[in-house]
Amino acid sequence: RFKENAWIQRSYLPGDITQKGYEKKRAKLLARYIPLIQDVHTEAVQAALAKYKERKMPMPSKRRSVLVHSSVETYTPPDTSSASEDEGSLRRQGRITSTPFQSHSNAEPWLNRVIQGSSTSSSASSTSSHPGGKPAAASKAILDALNLNTIDGLVSFFHIYTDNHSAPPDVTTGLVEQLHHEQPQVASVRGVPRGYNSSILETGDGVPVNSRVSSKIQQLLNTLKRPKRPPLKEFFVDDFEELLEVQQPDPNQPKPEGNQMNVLKGEPVSVVTNWPPSLLAALQRWGTTQPKAPCLTALDTTGKAVYTLTYGKLWSRSLKLAYTLLNKLTSRNEPLLKPGDRVALVFPNSDPVMFMVAFYGCLLAELIPVPIEVPLTRKDAGSQQVGFLLGSCGVTLALTTDACQKGLPKAQTGEVVTFKGWPRLIWFVIDGKHLAKPTKDWHPQLRDASAEIAYIEYKTSKEGSTVGITISHASMLAHCHALTQACGYSEAETLTNVLDFKRDAGLWHGVLTSVMNRMHVISIPYALMKVNPLSWIQKVCSYKARVAVVKSRDMHWSLLAQRDQRDVSLSSLRMLIVADGANPWSISSCDAFLNVFQSRGLRPEVICPCASSSEALTVAIRRPPELGGPPPGKAVLSMNCLSYGVIRVDTEEKLSVLTVQDVGQIMPGANVCVVKVDGTPYLCKADEVGEICVNSGATGMAYFGLVGITKNVFEAIPVTATGVPVSDQPFTRTGLLGFVGPDYLVFVVGKLDGLITVSGRRHNADDVVATALAVEPMKFVYRGRIAVFSVTVLHDDRIVLVAEQRPDASEEDSFQWMSRVLQAIDSIHQVGVYCLALVPANTLPKAPLGGIHISETKQRFLEGALHPCNVLMCPHTCVTNLPKPRQKQPDVGPASMIVGNLVAGKRIAQASGRDVTQLEDNDQARKFLYLADVLQWRAQTTPDHPLFLLLNSKGTVASTASCMQLHKRAERVAVALMEKGRLNVGDHVALVYPPGVDLIATFYGCLYAGCIPVTVRPPHAQSLTATLPTVRMIVEVSKSACILTTQVITKLLKSKEAAAAVDIKTWPTILDTDDMPKKKLANIFRPTSPDMLAYLDFSVSTTGILMAVLISLNIGIFAFIFPTYFKICTTSFVYSGHQSILVPPLELESNVSLWLSAVSQYKVRVTFCSYSVMEMCTKGLGTQTDMLRMKGVNLSCVRTCMVVAEERPRIALTQSFSKLFKDLGLSARAVSTTFGCRVNVAICLQGTAGPDPTTVYVDMRALRHDRVRLVERGSPHSLPLMESGKILPGVKVIIAHTETKGPLGDSHLGEIWVSSPHNATGYYTVYGEEALHADHFTARLSFGDTQTIWARTGYLGFLRRTELTDASGERHDALYVVGSLDETLELRGMRYHPIDIETSVIRAHKSIAECAVFTWTNLLVVVVELEGSEQEALDLVALVTNVVLEEHYLIVGVVVIVDPGVIPINSRGEKQRMHLRDGFLADQLDPIYVAYNM
Repeated sequence: RFKENAWIQRSYLPGDITQKGYEKKRAKLLARYIPLIQDVHTEAVQAALAKYKERKMPMPSKRRSVLVHSSVETYTPPDTSSASEDEGSLRRQGRITSTPFQSHSNAEPWLNRVIQGSSTSSSASSTSSHPGGKPAAASKAILDALNLNTIDGLVSFFHIYTDNHSAPPDVTTGLVEQLHHEQPQVASVRGVPRGYNSSILETGDGVPVNSRVSSKIQQLLNTLKRPKRPPLKEFFVDDFEELLEVQQPDPNQPKPEGNQMNVLKGEPVSVVTNWPPSLLAALQRWGTTQPKAPCLTALDTTGKAVYTLTYGKLWSRSLKLAYTLLNKLTSRNEPLLKPGDRVALVFPNSDPVMFMVAFYGCLLAELIPVPIEVPLTRKDAGSQQVGFLLGSCGVTLALTTDACQKGLPKAQTGEVVTFKGWPRLIWFVIDGKHLAKPTKDWHPQLRDASAEIAYIEYKTSKEGSTVGITISHASMLAHCHALTQACGYSEAETLTNVLDFKRDAGLWHGVLTSVMNRMHVISIPYALMKVNPLSWIQKVCSYKARVAVVKSRDMHWSLLAQRDQRDVSLSSLRMLIVADGANPWSISSCDAFLNVFQSRGLRPEVICPCASSSEALTVAIRRPPELGGPPPGKAVLSMNCLSYGVIRVDTEEKLSVLTVQDVGQIMPGANVCVVKVDGTPYLCKADEVGEICVNSGATGMAYFGLVGITKNVFEAIPVTATGVPVSDQPFTRTGLLGFVGPDYLVFVVGKLDGLITVSGRRHNADDVVATALAVEPMKFVYRGRIAVFSVTVLHDDRIVLVAEQRPDASEEDSFQWMSRVLQAIDSIHQVGVYCLALVPANTLPKAPLGGIHISETKQRFLEGALHPCNVLMCPHTCVTNLPKPRQKQPDVGPASMIVGNLVAGKRIAQASGRDVTQLEDNDQARKFLYLADVLQWRAQTTPDHPLFLLLNSKGTVASTASCMQLHKRAERVAVALMEKGRLNVGDHVALVYPPGVDLIATFYGCLYAGCIPVTVRPPHAQSLTATLPTVRMIVEVSKSACILTTQVITKLLKSKEAAAAVDIKTWPTILDTDDMPKKKLANIFRPTSPDMLAYLDFSVSTTGILMAVLISLNIGIFAFIFPTYFKICTTSFVYSGHQSILVPPLELESNVSLWLSAVSQYKVRVTFCSYSVMEMCTKGLGTQTDMLRMKGVNLSCVRTCMVVAEERPRIALTQSFSKLFKDLGLSARAVSTTFGCRVNVAICLQGTAGPDPTTVYVDMRALRHDRVRLVERGSPHSLPLMESGKILPGVKVIIAHTETKGPLGDSHLGEIWVSSPHNATGYYTVYGEEALHADHFTARLSFGDTQTIWARTGYLGFLRRTELTDASGERHDALYVVGSLDETLELRGMRYHPIDIETSVIRAHKSIAECAVFTWTNLLVVVVELEGSEQEALDLVALVTNVVLEEHYLIVGVVVIVDPGVIPINSRGEKQRMHLRDGFLADQLDPIYVAYNM
């Protein structure tokens, strides 16, 4: 094709030309042939992406403060991107394949990219080699096709969907293929505001789709329409009715068909005359006979040789050190060390000379060196594990250099700190001045190589634990011998070593085998490689090195530094040993390196990949032809077959293939076989992938101190299919997965450490990384900074990919890269990625010499400490083993099950309190029929008896009211209503007051005048725009003819600020009650019948619906407590005549201890609070109980502290409250729960007379199926439920089926229905929807007792007859409230209670302060409040998704992270989930981050 450079010169270059001009011309001519170089994998990925149709994915939205704003000016053009601290971080001038012809890029496309933001399309894969260069011809067509979509993609992304008039299909079941349904099913409309016409709804839940958020959710639903892969047939029983799917083997999956392999025998070890009997003997020989011969040259970070250690110096200094260690270090007059002790070697990568002296010094002293990394900080990744290793090895002494010791962190005493998890160490500096000269008569014993331990090499396992592998003297010698023979090392050769000399190939070649053969090693420190990646090539050139030991990373880096390549020559190399040749991406580095450097004297046969493992040392190495090696092999294997462990050469399907190179032949003197990965080590068939095992004299011996796993790994006995052992010698498992190919070449396709098994198929972490890298890595992420690992969620491995993002990559760029990586992996590996996270540059934990510390990264991911800046979760694609959605069975007819008072064989679940008439008739008050009468009677009989005290935040009495004062004030209000307001009997009056005596007085004033009071919470001065519309709405809806309020609030209602929020001209008459004339009421209104309306109770339900309940006058007889506003004080205490102390909730916020201090000061026996108050006290006073005790707070007077609630009892909160204030004398029995709701404010309460409340544990999974299944405490999926108290006198309760309305049996879950004289009489409704009214307030059972009229509470619960007896001697019936029916979420055919999901989510991470969940178009949306820094926000996405999957078998659709206090809470402390939903869909939450799970 292009024979010789000379030809180019002859044809095109007339006179002389500079080297630079020549390079430029040459590059231009060769440009169109360059694509041939591009490696197979990249082409496959680009082609796979091109196959993908344009599928829009909703991009996560992020608050601007989380993004780092960057203007166009601050953008760095791609080819000068700033270097980071690590691999892949070198300045890049194009792709691997790009020669200098691309370095002059024009800036326009780059600028455009910055201004437009890149496309968010899922597969617009730009294959141009460089932003300015021409795209490769091969991929130009793809590019043209894709570029059309780029900008449109972005526009349509933020396009507002308004034309969607029906709800998207329910895609969350994943069972029905919906690609052909043009007409999507409409989701059922639940929770519609009363009286709305449902035809205006455009989505399933009553929210018009016109917001950016909903258009993104629409995109999300579109991406989920594909049916899930793979279809699963069978399932196994997971304890109970929720059956988790389990992967069945695919009948068409490939199976191995070859013959069983035989054990492969390596060439015999050649016999060498005068081969030294041990490594130390070799050192002695060279140190005494060739003292001037160079052994090791150390370089500084400029590449200058700082010191050359000769063999003479190495010998003499090692002797000195050995003598000093054995004779000069003492503790309590005993020598500190004795032969066989372990010693830590802590040397920086820049000081190979000192390390070598220390290593050989320890060997001479018969001590066992344990080389480890320098711990830089107390929190190094994996440092704690290294400490455990040192502790288990019993290390007490650490050797180091003077400079290194000075750099270690110090305690105040000046000594080196003890690192976390490390034993206490004595640090000994081995610089010359600290060593003593040995005496004349001291000589070290040079024994022949034996089975004693020579040194311990550390290794970090997949889980992050660090183990020590022991290498014996005999193994060390045998390994040096085998390497010398395999590599053809000869005396005095020069070797360049780029690897870490403390372990692995760097140690074996550069410290041990080199001394055996008196070689000269040039050691290239990592710091120099970072500054000058060509340094190793320059040293090969200047020292005429015959051998170089590198990693594929070093080859890759040198390609990027193109400017200085022209002056080097690699013709002296006979072997370029690639230590990580077993990695799948090393082949592309080798090919690209050869392409560029062949013209610089590099011969193709010089490149020698090798495979090694810490346990088996070198396993195989490719030999050059002159050493008798066969020609190199390359295999193109089907990725799909590999995932089943089968080898198939792939010819047709070029996309999902893995190209691997051989790692040569096995070592001399070794036997090798391939065995099955799991279970008994059976030999594999010839076409099957398995773990390579080695039997030779040159492997490790054991894991130090770990007998169990040593037996598994170092003493494996491979057996044939019939179970016959293949050898009487044990084999060592290498942890490498591979097979033996033609010419007995070894191929490695992965490592056991990187193995990820998803649904029975095996994938290799390194392969996944290689695929991710093939998706234009250089633009968005750093090449060497990608980690892939698996986490177990819902009984299967899930793939997580974490990468470091370049600082100049925009949000859109990164998201586009992420979505394309997902597709590439999906296409090539046929596996879904569960989570893809991008973190800022340089934040992933580093392994000692570059690379990522995978186990530490995984640990951070699971703990929520990774702090990503971009996250994409894809649980919908990956999680294929969810239980089948529940199919609703057609129910049997309601009456077919009832016999007498049994339903389905169980007692009917109904219970009632005592009869009201049985109450002793000793109190005069009970004879009155109406509340107004009671107050008048009390004003006459006990005029000065104090009824109410109102406290302020300082704990002092702000105002009081005696019977007479209250009566007088009520009269004045009544007069004002009639005279000033000109109101008639039955008119509605809005009372806009803060909690207090004013409110109570005006309430009775209305009753005196015959008007109907409507209590309204006053607007908040600071947030008028948010709170005033609610006031306005209640006033309008209740048709109030007049507003009573204070002077301050009157001004507020008429202020300019109010005018901005509502139309203030349309307020009804506003009367200020602060100074009213003292007039006596002529006659107090007397109701004509007890069923007349007494007052209206307006409140916003938790489902966000404004409701008013009609409370009739006869309820006054049995008025009760409920904090929907101040009914608690208004009614019952006047009736009973008790003195009440009122604590306004707002005052409590500024002084949390106010309530408890007041209880103690006034010796209160009965106190009422809400859960929000209890939570405030628990959080605010948790640490202050001692201080309160010193102030004299004593709660022993409290007989009952009632939490008034319209929800399931919050057990954890009441328990922690009781426990916390037990020290202040609060009795454990005192705290109790009550239950009431809108239709009946008082159903049950825990009095002092009844038995203690019982707690049962129910199976949460059964609850989803509307069943109650009692389980033991602590069993999985158990949920504690506490009974809500004793059913009150005159109240009857029954449990009814939610749909058939038939009665249910004992311990069955259904709706709680209540019948009592104090039921509310209906809803006050503007729209006149009679059906709702009848349904809720005059319900009748469909069979059984069909006469009684019940009110439906709207709450699910069950009744359970207990063994306990109550005061009347009857068996006690306990009522358990499970949750509101309106709030339940219907997902996958099951019923979920939001509180259960929220409880799980709050436990997921310490920074989650509060959480609320709701559904939208069948997607579960989780909103979490983040209490912490915004950089933690994205950590929560994966944790929330994981916990909901694990505990509830649900896939979260959207995770919204907001600031504390965003989730709206009503006056009763209940979450307003529907308000939150509306706010989210209208884009009003200002979220920190919104993640759309794919």
